[in-house]
Amino acid sequence: MAAILTVSSLSKAFGALRVTDGISFDVQDGEVLGIIGPNGAGKTTLFALLAGNIAPSAGRIMFRGTDITDLPVHARTRAGLARTFQVPRPFTHMTVRDNLLVACRFGGRLGAAEAASWTAQVLAQTGLANVADTLAGRLPLLLRKRHELARALATRPALLLVDEVAAGLTDQEVEDFIALIADIRRSGVTVVWIEHVMRTMLAATDRLLALHAGQIIALGATRTVLESADVRRIYLGE
Repeated sequence: MAAILTVSSLSKAFGALRVTDGISFDVQDGEVLGIIGPNGAGKTTLFALLAGNIAPSAGRIMFRGTDITDLPVHARTRAGLARTFQVPRPFTHMTVRDNLLVACRFGGRLGAAEAASWTAQVLAQTGLANVADTLAGRLPLLLRKRHELARALATRPALLLVDEVAAGLTDQEVEDFIALIADIRRSGVTVVWIEHVMRTMLAATDRLLALHAGQIIALGATRTVLESADVRRIYLGE
């Protein structure tokens, strides 16, 4: 497989605080890469750097062979890179369907007819078709998380950054999300997934990247990383 994303020496400092420090890794086209690490490891900052929400202090990001380091969020979205947020951020006064249509039209740059068709597909894929006309602000937790994922999918990404969708869900809801991520992957989307629920990482990822204090401490096959001495000592507390 070829790399869809290449991150080179990526760093972010806020004053004297260095949140990510010289991070380098590739994401292979078609894989699911998991990212783990204790609170404060730099996971969410890394996603913000990849998505363009914040600018790096140093380093480079290559996406599909193009340097996107200095591109704004909307340009990265239109290039095929989308992200979700741990705390969903819908337009609460709009319906579920209309939230997706906005993403289709402005993120995916689809015409009206294409956007309506693609929205219907995403609603079906994410299990939201029966609440399509509900105001997004009225959705319960599980459906809010599905909606957050659906809004990102509506932009037609080649690479999807997923931030802790399993947090706060029941065991069955977690299993449903694992199945949904697998379905998204089968549709041709590469996934990078931050998660604290370890069984989602074991079940859904090809490789795992472990962060600690803004640096990569392990990167490789999921089970190998979880069984490494450094990860068990730093992340699992052993």
